[in-house]
This record gives sequence, structure tokens and C-alpha cells, in this order.
Amino acid sequence: MVDRRVPRWSELRELIRPRRLPGDATDRRLAAAATVGDLREIARRRVPRAVFDYTDGAAGAETSLRRSREAFARLEFRPSVLRDVSVVDPSTTVLGRPSALPLVFAPTGFTRLMHTEGEPAVGRVAQRVGIPHALSTMGTTTIEALADAAPGARKWFQLYLWRDREASEGLVERAAAAGYEALVLTVDTPVAGPRLRDVRNGFTIPPALTLKTMANAAVHPRWWVDLLTTEPLEFASLRSWGGTVAELADRVFEPAATLADVADLRARWSGALVVKGVQTADDARAVVDAGADAVVVSNHGGRQLDRAPTPLAELPAVVAAVGDRAEVYLDGGILDGADVVAAVALGARACLVGRAYLYGLMAGGERGVQRATDILAAEIARTLQLLGVPSVAELTPDRVRLRPGAEWLPD
Repeated sequence: MVDRRVPRWSELRELIRPRRLPGDATDRRLAAAATVGDLREIARRRVPRAVFDYTDGAAGAETSLRRSREAFARLEFRPSVLRDVSVVDPSTTVLGRPSALPLVFAPTGFTRLMHTEGEPAVGRVAQRVGIPHALSTMGTTTIEALADAAPGARKWFQLYLWRDREASEGLVERAAAAGYEALVLTVDTPVAGPRLRDVRNGFTIPPALTLKTMANAAVHPRWWVDLLTTEPLEFASLRSWGGTVAELADRVFEPAATLADVADLRARWSGALVVKGVQTADDARAVVDAGADAVVVSNHGGRQLDRAPTPLAELPAVVAAVGDRAEVYLDGGILDGADVVAAVALGARACLVGRAYLYGLMAGGERGVQRATDILAAEIARTLQLLGVPSVAELTPDRVRLRPGAEWLPD
């Protein structure tokens, strides 16, 4: 039998701790997000389904995307205890320059589709945080406009080789003139991947006002108002287009590109050359031989070839293949700061993140991108502390291992 009593006011007063709410609805929404996964759920509710699926989806049955996430889940950390981790240093160097975090904002297509603030919002966050940001050829902001929006940011330009080589060369010249420090050549897109969510949603560029999309507009009125009352949505580096992304890619991308094109680009570009889309050690070695300063182990976020190699699984072999001749970055499946720590321990200099910041952008514009970055930064620092490693520079492969039962990943 428990004796009960009426609590004293002095006791209750200690328990009443009203929390001051952030100033507006966007801040309150973002403050409630503890993980990138939380931002993903907020994003899903705030934009039309076709827009969310364009970002969230992948190619075919989305096996590549799923395996990329599973690869991180199957890794196990090996911590050291009784280490002084009262202060940890998450910074590194990327292409020989300081980066506050081992992160790069990956190039993403049609970014203003997610939120009207688009690439300038991403660039400003990159500038504040002190990490590089890559603008996509398929972006919705021009090379020059992004440079004006974030003049102090470390800007990279991502290039697809086009059938129209003169047009490609023109973009390279503009990037050089605008002060972009690196060129990111994407090499895994001879044709567009089968984005089945986009097909089923009838997704077009720009979004068409069909009966289906108008019905969806009823539950996402603010997104549509923003779309219809701001500058027309289009690919900033391309002429206007009224079809699907896949149709545009198949019309523009060069399926006959070879290693000779990498060497040619190296000869014409005086800045750093990063080759993105490498999925085997042999290809990594070949593009470095052709002049690449860095390679990105990437399957395009699972958006090109389904059942492609899993980037994390290929990372150690690529690192061994290129040695100290080039930096190696990882792209794909990264939604947590612990993922970044694991990749760096296995040899990546940094990780490219795309979906992670796009979920933030959809959830709350520039403030959402900042929230996503803050979450990742806090997770990186906490993982270092729990791992007993004072800095990113001290991460080594023996800090992670493959859990038993994950046979499809290499030891």
C-alpha cells in the first residue's frame, strides 16, 4: 500500500518549466527535428508528392539506394575509452584547403523545385559553415547568380558532358570566370536512369497543371503559390524544356564519352578536377591517370543503374587503388553524422550529401538547410567523442568493422 499526499506548490513549481517557442512556424517546425529523418518527414508533408518523390526516389526497384543505407547499418564502431574528448575537431582539408566539416554539398538538379530559395540558400549555408558546395549543370540558378549570392563560399561546378561539346565548354569557361575552384565531372550518366516514381507521378519540367497536380495543389497551396509567383522554374544552364527529366537527359547527355574526354578537360581546366560516379577501383585508377585530382565513389544516389556497386563497399578498394595520388570522397546513403565518421575512417577525405540538405530545404528553405547541417555536425562531433577519437584526422580503418552476416560487403 502506497501512502499518498497532496504535493506542495513549491514542489510543483520546480517541475513547471515552460519552454520558449521559436518565433515563427518555420523555426518551430525545424526545432522539432532531431534527425535528418525527421526533416525528411516534414518535407514529405510540405511539398507535392511528385516533388518529394523526385528527391527521395531512385532508379528501378531502388535496390541501390536501399543497399547504400544498409551498408552503413551493418557497420560496427570500435571505440576506445578513457580518452580525453572534452574537445573534438571535426575539420579537415578538401582539395588542400580547410573545410570545417568533412562534408561537401553535392550537386543536385532542379533545386528550386524543392523550395523557391533554391541553390542560393544552399550556397549561403555552405559559406557560413565553411564547406564546399557544388552547383549542378541541371541546377536552377546560373553560375554567376550563385557566385553573387554566396561570394565567400567554396564553389564547385558539376559538369555533364553534352552531345553539344561547344555548350559544355561554354559552361566550363563561365565557371572559371566566376571563380569556381573545382570542376566536378559526372561520368555515370550516359543515359538517364529509370526513375519509376517520376514516371508514375507524371513528373515533368516544369510541373504541369493537370487534374492530378491540381488536386494535389489543394493540400499544398503554399508550394504552388510560391511556384507561380516567382521566376519561372527552368534549368539555368539549358534552354527551356517542357518534357520529363529522363527525356532531357537522353537528348543532352553524351553516351560516347571516354577517358580521352577526362584528359581533354584536364588540359582545358586550370582548377581542381573531381570525377564523380566512379564505382570500381580500376576506373578510379584510370581517371586519376587521366588527370583527376579527386574521385567521388558514387552510384548517383542510386538514381542511375539499379543494383550498382554500393559506394561504401567499394571505398576501401578505391582508396588503396589511388593511394596518395588523389583524394577520395564518398557519396550515397549518408543521412547521419555517424555515417560520415565511418566513411572517413575507411579512407574517404569527405562525404557528399544531397538528399540530407534537400530534405531541410523542403522543410524550411535556407533555415532548413542550416538545420540539416547543424544536425550532421552535432552527430559527427558526438560520434567522435563516443568513439574516443579527438579529431577527424585521427580516424583509422580499425575504428569500424563489418558485422557478421553482412556477407555481400567486402571485409
